[in-house]
Amino acid sequence: MNDEDMKKQSMNHNSHDNHDHMQHTNHDMHDMHDMHDMHDMHDMHDMHDMHDMHDMHDMHDMHDMHDMHDMHDMHDMHMNHGDHDMMMHGGHMMHMGNMKQKLIVSVILTIPIILLSPMMGMALPFTITGIPGQNWLVLVLGSILFFYGGTPFFNGARGELQSKQPAMMTLITMGIVVAYFYSLYATIMNAWHPHTMIMDFFWELATLIDIMLLGHLIEMNAVMKAGSAVDALANLVPKAAHRRQHDEHYQDTPIDELDLGDVVLVKENERVPVDGRVLTGMPTLDESLLTGESVGVMKHEGDHVVGGSLNSNTPFTMTVAKQAQDGFLAQVQQLVTRAQQAKTKSETLADRVAGWLFYAATIIGILALVVWTVIHGFAFALPIAVTVFIIACPHALGLAIPLVVARLTGIAAQQGLLIQNRPALEQVNQLRYALMDKTGTLTAGNFKVQQVLTTTDAMTADEILQTAAALEQGSTHPIATSLLQEVAGDLPTVMHQETIPGAGVTGMIGDDHFALLNMPALHERGIAHEHAMFASLADKGYTVSFLVKHDTVVGVIGLGDAIKDDARQFIADLKAQQITPVMLTGDNEAAAQVIAQQLGIEQVHANLKPQDKVALVTQYQQQGGVMMIGDGVNDSPALAQADLGVAIGAGTDVAINAADVVLVHSKPSDVLTLLSLARQAKRKMTQNLWWGAGYNLIALPLAAGILMPIGIRLDPMVGAILMSLSTIVVAINAMTLRLK
Repeated sequence: MNDEDMKKQSMNHNSHDNHDHMQHTNHDMHDMHDMHDMHDMHDMHDMHDMHDMHDMHDMHDMHDMHDMHDMHDMHDMHMNHGDHDMMMHGGHMMHMGNMKQKLIVSVILTIPIILLSPMMGMALPFTITGIPGQNWLVLVLGSILFFYGGTPFFNGARGELQSKQPAMMTLITMGIVVAYFYSLYATIMNAWHPHTMIMDFFWELATLIDIMLLGHLIEMNAVMKAGSAVDALANLVPKAAHRRQHDEHYQDTPIDELDLGDVVLVKENERVPVDGRVLTGMPTLDESLLTGESVGVMKHEGDHVVGGSLNSNTPFTMTVAKQAQDGFLAQVQQLVTRAQQAKTKSETLADRVAGWLFYAATIIGILALVVWTVIHGFAFALPIAVTVFIIACPHALGLAIPLVVARLTGIAAQQGLLIQNRPALEQVNQLRYALMDKTGTLTAGNFKVQQVLTTTDAMTADEILQTAAALEQGSTHPIATSLLQEVAGDLPTVMHQETIPGAGVTGMIGDDHFALLNMPALHERGIAHEHAMFASLADKGYTVSFLVKHDTVVGVIGLGDAIKDDARQFIADLKAQQITPVMLTGDNEAAAQVIAQQLGIEQVHANLKPQDKVALVTQYQQQGGVMMIGDGVNDSPALAQADLGVAIGAGTDVAINAADVVLVHSKPSDVLTLLSLARQAKRKMTQNLWWGAGYNLIALPLAAGILMPIGIRLDPMVGAILMSLSTIVVAINAMTLRLK
């Protein structure tokens, strides 16, 4: 968008059908000496009074947003995952339904394996022996289980190794592969040489696969993406456009087939199909996907229009300036995709621990094999190395994180927090900046009448609203819409209604002459007013309109977007936690500063496009961890780029799908609850990883026989007991997670 477009976007009360009037002005800190000539329609078109314009750009009409932005139904988002029941592991997607099926089949196969095979060579009280062909039956069941239940881990390990980042999937794969092939070797050798009695590990193989499948299923069930941000972006543009043919008729054409210079018709309440320029007509477009501000922006012939914008009032024709794949939304899609891909490559705490264990087990196992082969021969060394590889992946490690995640998401849901990307929460202790959108995040996002003041006993506040709304009948401007929504019942009849461009509207109600004017219009007409009353509204960032009766001000109306009740305390609490709040907005500088000053935000960036927000997130990330809070299409790339993206629940599908966490109640203060809960969960995860894998610090060297020269060797039963105890401790510790 060029500078001219930004100027036009800053207009607050544009003409429509030669009947609407310019927005009532807001308080100007500089006595409005920069105001362009407001009598001339051409000057009105080019007007760029930032202070005057700031209130209307704060508006984010939630009713319109519900209609225009496919507002996300929070119940459906949480319950109906559809085709999105997928989770990424090691670069490979796993479907929750497939994982559940694999777990059920694996458990069924595991039951006879546990009954028919010893645990680490030791027969348990329930172990069944003496069945003819028992070992071969266990081999068949174990083979099916290995190739069927182990597939997700094989695929994940392949992805990890291809990216040269061995982690959890590689560790699990190493354990089950070694267990299976050594058990296969043991079964064959025991059949050929019955007196050798080589120990197999089918018991360990089966239980390890089951536990790891269960752990991943728990986490997948607890944390699930609601949908695709890229798909939601694609839904913002129509699939076809009304292209003009040579015979002057219009034909629906897929947007991918549009060529540069084609003439396209955009009907009322339709979205602009591609980026282009207005050919005929003067439409008012909702460009909130670009700026986050849903106030209509009037376009004139030759003006640039953005694909995905909503045409709210009148049909117009446009010429195609960019093809679909090169337009604004396509650029936003690319920004979101790149940011999400970069985030999926980030390594989780569990993956780092698993990576360390993999390297440790590999090194210790190979050393043990080499050393003991030299000392006692290969037959003696092989079972020792195999034991090292198998116990490197303890059962508790598979549950250490999933159990905490399940508890975390349960508590979070009770607090109105939907967690969609759990690994992002691991960055909670590194967060230093909270970048946030203004409209809809810190403010209610709803431009409406905020306050009505009377200057006379002759009229009540309700009568002032009724009269102002009557004067505005017939206008589609946001001020008119807000006034008309505020009143109920029949309105007085207005005669001789006249719109005064850049000033307001006048008319006769009965024998009385009324006018709804802005501040410059009052000054121009020499009409007196109470400056303190005006300042009390303007200082809150409201747009101020004066109801005048026979050249006397009888009422003052403040319209604007109210700051959310908990926003001030939210900002103060962020600062108390040493997290610096930063405002990012597509609105103008003056509007942003008014809200920022009231909230205590020192760092403000205004007039931003989506790519600007991404660039700022990246810039701040060089100084510390970044959390981004937003609700609009224009916030989605930044939400995806941030270390922790938080979407307002009342926001757009695109923002919700790009975020890591969704605030169902749309309250900024819920972010503080999220941070507290995330810190508690991070602590529990760290503790569980120590319980789940910490004993390997002792078990691996002992299994490798480091103390065998002095007669100390890890007894299989002791190892099994330690593994079971660590699993129990991990489960109990996860359940103690509380919101403090």
